[in-house]
Amino acid sequence: MSRLALADELLDAQLLRTVGTTPYGGADIGECLAVARRVRGIDLGSWHVAWTDLALSTATLAEGELAAGRVETARGAFLRAANYHRTAGVMLMGAPLDSRLRRSNVAQTEAFRRAVALLERPAETVAIPFEGTTLPGYHFSAGDGPRPTLILLGGYDGTAEELYVLNGAAALARGYHVLAFDGPGQGSALIQQGLPMRADYGPVIAAVIDFLAGRPGTDPDRIALMGLSLGAFLAPRAAATEKRLAACIADCGSFDLYAAALARMPGPLASGLRGGAGWARAVAEKALGSLARKPTAGWALRRGMLVHGAATPLAYLDALREYTLAGHAGSITCPTLVCQAEADDVSASAPQLVAALECPHLFVRFTSLEGAGDHCEAGARTLFHARAFAWLGEQLT
Repeated sequence: MSRLALADELLDAQLLRTVGTTPYGGADIGECLAVARRVRGIDLGSWHVAWTDLALSTATLAEGELAAGRVETARGAFLRAANYHRTAGVMLMGAPLDSRLRRSNVAQTEAFRRAVALLERPAETVAIPFEGTTLPGYHFSAGDGPRPTLILLGGYDGTAEELYVLNGAAALARGYHVLAFDGPGQGSALIQQGLPMRADYGPVIAAVIDFLAGRPGTDPDRIALMGLSLGAFLAPRAAATEKRLAACIADCGSFDLYAAALARMPGPLASGLRGGAGWARAVAEKALGSLARKPTAGWALRRGMLVHGAATPLAYLDALREYTLAGHAGSITCPTLVCQAEADDVSASAPQLVAALECPHLFVRFTSLEGAGDHCEAGARTLFHARAFAWLGEQLT
């Protein structure tokens, strides 16, 4: 795993995640390294303050540049400010919802909308009808006339706004229309609307495609779905039932989230939990509760409780039983690209998805030697895009 500046593995990975968006305007390397030096160990409050201060100063720069008529500089600064606000809030994810996370999410959204309003083709803020409510998102046009459209699907702690600098800008540059959105359990849909995660994402993607179908410029025969991290589980799960997809990309996802969680536990405890043994549940409840109180070591548990609407860490673990591609992957009919990063434990089970697929598919493994071994190729997004879009172009021609 790559290390940049911080001793704590999780915080350094989050730093790399933000720095990795630099090629697409989501960060400035010097700004990020400077703010990282202000973080006090694993003090998550100092993380939030340091990144918020950077976000606010960058937004102030944007305002001044816009007032002076320097639109290019203003757009870039607003875009970085949005990503810095997201970075500030991400480590506060947990149940109950932290008011600072809510404010960071609002500030991220506001700065991002200021940025994309200044694009040569301004993004359209959209509300996608879904089960009696709406899902927030953005539609980016690559130009006039029917074109292929790429739907972007994020992960556990991502946002629709971050998806632009992770995959959206790269897709637009290659001539794709882009639809980035927050589904249940993600971004504003979770933090502002309270919509929890769900395993069956087929109906979610169906609603997105229904929305796209009525838009001018959408080629209904060339709609693809790209998911990363948890989105790389949700995307193939959706593709198993949504047959209007022309292609699916799963970038560093898990095949079975419950099995992956049990794999991190001692064998006897995992076996007991799998069989529903009372003693195992009691031991796990105590151990997980203790772990959840640790600042960084317990962050994934706290995040999972918020995302899934679970009252306890054990309830979160129980919720993961539904999150498997077993019995679903074989139903995917569209061409599918499965990606794995060498040093990433999340995507370690990617070969299981490959083995379960009966559709045309390609497996690509990114290595640490080429700088792409981290989760979702965080430090090498341009390399990921080179390979992913080469494959996607072949499927949609």
